[in-house]
Amino acid sequence: MKSSNKVQLLWSVFVLGIFLLNYPVMKLYNIQSTIGGVPLLYAMVFGIWLFLIVLTYIVIRKSKKEEKSA
Repeated sequence: MKSSNKVQLLWSVFVLGIFLLNYPVMKLYNIQSTIGGVPLLYAMVFGIWLFLIVLTYIVIRKSKKEEKSA
């Protein structure tokens, strides 16, 4: 993967994170409900956070694999 493609993908992950962790989207999950005793809002924040970390890891790992094979 070219360096510019990796940078674009990482910026896309960043913008997705800003969108998903912004007020209007978080307001959707601010209800009186729990998942395993954890309020839904907190579960969603940590779930989205974990999703963004995994997505970043996949982008970095994919770019390193393609650099080694090239």
